[in-house]
Amino acid sequence: MEYKVAEKFVSIDGEGRRAGQPAVFVRFAGCGLRCSYCDTLWANAPDVPYIVMTDDAIASYIRKTGITNVTLTGGEPLRQPDIRALIKKLAEQGSRVDIETNGAEDILPAIEAAEGVTVTMDYKLPSSGMEWFMLPENYEHIRQCDTVKFVAGTEDDLNRTLEIINKFRLQGRCAVYISPVFGKLPPADIVRFLLEHRLNGVNLQLQLHKYIWDPDMRGV
Repeated sequence: MEYKVAEKFVSIDGEGRRAGQPAVFVRFAGCGLRCSYCDTLWANAPDVPYIVMTDDAIASYIRKTGITNVTLTGGEPLRQPDIRALIKKLAEQGSRVDIETNGAEDILPAIEAAEGVTVTMDYKLPSSGMEWFMLPENYEHIRQCDTVKFVAGTEDDLNRTLEIINKFRLQGRCAVYISPVFGKLPPADIVRFLLEHRLNGVNLQLQLHKYIWDPDMRGV
């Protein structure tokens, strides 16, 4: 199996349940969405430089790092043909695989690919311009080990977040994180929102890598 890899690197997870932990990132080229705040637009461009790697080559690279946590991201990893084969291979070698997906692709193939694989799925809020592409059927498959992530840029986004949390009964079903669009929405607004609506178990999330390094730096 062959995959279009835009970049690969070792860093820490900047978001989600494993934030702050060492992780290997494999970023695939191409995405079906174009969010207003996307910080990896370069990886989505039709002419983005990439290298073609086989599943064996990717697995070997990850194994040699000695790092257990693996994040498959993009772009959009679930648009890669035969991504199930790669997920299965990585899980079999002992990697803790998390799929970062945009919410517009069917997550069931990733979930069924191997035991222990987790999904971190976005819900694209109105200010992203991409909400209409969200697949509500994905919420039938979300498990307790998975994560739903909201990136909010406006007060309207926060109100929509509450509607989606309630509609799909996400509190207690899975991990839920709300991040501000970097430089747009003050994190304090999200704290107020969490307290105002008694959103027990829902997390404010800040992108650690953007505070440690330059926000536009690649490979971190």
